[in-house]
Amino acid sequence: MVALMTTAARTRTRTLDWRPRFAALALIWGFSFLLIKVGTDGYAPFQVTFGRLLFGTLVLAAAMAVKRERLPRGARTWGHLTMAALLLNALPFSLFAYAELTIPSTLAGICNATSPLWGMALSVVALSEDRPTRVRVAGLGIGFLGVLTVLGAWQGFHGLDAKGTAMALLASLSYPIGWIYVRRTLAGTGHSHLSMTGAQLLLATLQLAVVTPLFTSLPTHFAGVPLLAIATLGALGTGLAVLIQYGLVAEVGPTTAQMVTYFIPVIATAAGVAILGESLSWSTPVGAAIVLAGAALTQARKAQPTDHTTPTPNQANHTAHTPTPVTPATPTPAPANRPAYTPAATPANRNAHTPTPTNHTTPTPGPTS
Repeated sequence: MVALMTTAARTRTRTLDWRPRFAALALIWGFSFLLIKVGTDGYAPFQVTFGRLLFGTLVLAAAMAVKRERLPRGARTWGHLTMAALLLNALPFSLFAYAELTIPSTLAGICNATSPLWGMALSVVALSEDRPTRVRVAGLGIGFLGVLTVLGAWQGFHGLDAKGTAMALLASLSYPIGWIYVRRTLAGTGHSHLSMTGAQLLLATLQLAVVTPLFTSLPTHFAGVPLLAIATLGALGTGLAVLIQYGLVAEVGPTTAQMVTYFIPVIATAAGVAILGESLSWSTPVGAAIVLAGAALTQARKAQPTDHTTPTPNQANHTAHTPTPVTPATPTPAPANRPAYTPAATPANRNAHTPTPTNHTTPTPGPTS
C-alpha cells in the first residue's frame, strides 16, 4: 500500500512539474527571434551566430562534464556530424541573423514555422517509407497558403523585403534537409544524445570561427545589450533549452512535448510587437494561424492497426511513429538499448514526425534551438 501511494505521489509530482518547464521552453524559443534582432543591432550576423553557438556549446560542455560524458569516436561519425552542424546550425542560424537585418523578428518567427511544411514535401522525395496521405497533402497546401497570406500575396508583396524573407525561408528549408541527412547517416551510432549534440555544436562553432573573421572585422566597441542578447540566445536558446527538451520527452513523451512548437510563432510575434514595437497587420496573425494549421495536418498519420501480439524490440522501434519536439526530425531508431540520436537544431526543428524508439529508457538530452 505504501509503495502504491508513493508511486501515485510521484506520478502527480511529474504531472505538475512538467508544465512550468514546457512554458519555459516555449518562451525561450519564442524569444529567440527577438534576441537575434537585438544582437544584430550591435554585431554582424556572423558574429551573432558565432556567439550563440559558443555560449550554447559551453552550456552543453558543462552538462557533459557533470554527467561525465565523452565526445563520440570515429572519423565517419565526425564527418557526418560536420555536415549536420552545417545544415542544422551554422547555415540556418546565419541566414536568420542576416534576414533580421531587413525583416522584423515577427516575420522571421513565422517563416521558421514553415519547416514542417518543407520537411513533409522533402520526405515524399527523399524517404521512401514516408508516404503522403490526402490529409497531409492538404496540410501542405494550406500551410503554403498561410505563407502567402503572411507575405501579402494579394497586394503583390508590397513593402516586403524579398531578400530577407528569402533568407528566412531558406533557413527553415535547411532544417529538414539536415534532418533527412541525419536520419540516413547517424542512426544507431551507439552514442548518447548529449555526446552527439555537444559534438555537433562544437563543430558548428568551429565552422563559424573560421568563417566569421573572413567576412567581418572586430567591433570597435562591445555593445552591452546586444552582447547580453547573444549570450542569452546561446546559453538558454541553444544550450539550456536542449536539456529541458529531452527532460520533457522522457517525462511526458514526444507527442506532448512537441506541442511547444505551436507556441513559438505566437510568442515571437507578441515579443516583437510588445517589446520591439514592430508593426503588425491583420494578415500576419491570420496567415500564421493558417501556417500552423497546415503544419499540424502535415504531421497527421494513419492510425496503426491494433496488434495484440508482443513485438520484438526491433519491431517496436520500426513501427513507432511519434513526433519529436522542437527538433523536427529524429533519425531512424537505434537499437532498443539506446534512443536514437536527435540532432541539435533551432526552435522549428521539433515538428516533423519520424520514428522514435519505443523502449522506455530515459533519453539523454540532445538538440538545440
